[in-house]
Amino acid sequence: MNEREGPAAGAEARRAVSGTAGRTDRPLREDMLLRYLGAMAAVSATQRAHRSPAGPGAPARPRRTGRRASDVEAQPLLVRDVMDPPVTSVPRDSAFVAIARTLNDAGVGSLPVTDPDGRVMGVVSVSDLLAKAAVEATGHRPGARGSLTRRRLNDRARAYTAEDLMTAPAITVLPEATAAEAAWLAALSRLKRMPVTDEDGHLVGVVHRNTLLAALVRDDEGIRQEIESRILAEEFPHAGPAIEIVVRNGTVDVWGSIAQSDARRLLERIEGLADVTEVVDHLTTV
Repeated sequence: MNEREGPAAGAEARRAVSGTAGRTDRPLREDMLLRYLGAMAAVSATQRAHRSPAGPGAPARPRRTGRRASDVEAQPLLVRDVMDPPVTSVPRDSAFVAIARTLNDAGVGSLPVTDPDGRVMGVVSVSDLLAKAAVEATGHRPGARGSLTRRRLNDRARAYTAEDLMTAPAITVLPEATAAEAAWLAALSRLKRMPVTDEDGHLVGVVHRNTLLAALVRDDEGIRQEIESRILAEEFPHAGPAIEIVVRNGTVDVWGSIAQSDARRLLERIEGLADVTEVVDHLTTV
């Protein structure tokens, strides 16, 4: 599968978002998984927004505005901060050939299908077009209508417009959702790209799975810059020039000289940063 790796996963994600599925008609394990994912999304967003690693009174993580940490309350990264504007969508009455050409020209595996008012109705992907393309090329149909998969293939083979070919309803996300929440939804539904809509369902952008991952997991350079510009420069201004920071795969090596009274607090501040996996102490105390 290309953009969507299984209709069952998409249906499960829609149930998780809507909250309309009853507990009596789904397995206990599935129900527990959905509740776990939802809880983890909320916890991840809260921790990233309000993490205060040095205990009470420590400054919250600042927005990337250049202001001091003490001057601003940290906010979680939102979908609107990382989404791309909608480059292309497909009108619901678009013909099969036009859809295939649009997908090819856009260089993507799926596109939102919209109604005349710009509301997202569903998503059409390359995999949705394959059965139709095979019939157009060979005239061969999937065979007896025995299984659900074969019925779906037959339906796709007879479809002519985006509305007939699309998978609906679409799994979408609001611009005000946190990147952590969107990442959980993308992981649960196995989507590579999700339409972003306003509260009325109008298409306002698209967010990519890779973009969400990059937004939530900083690289080593980003960690080093935060340590030097925020912790050292703002909280240890006298010791900062004598401290060297090396970050590899989330592990922070701390070298240099520092007052004994400051060493422990410095290491604790670094350990508490998001995306730091380990701190190795090479400090010399004076």
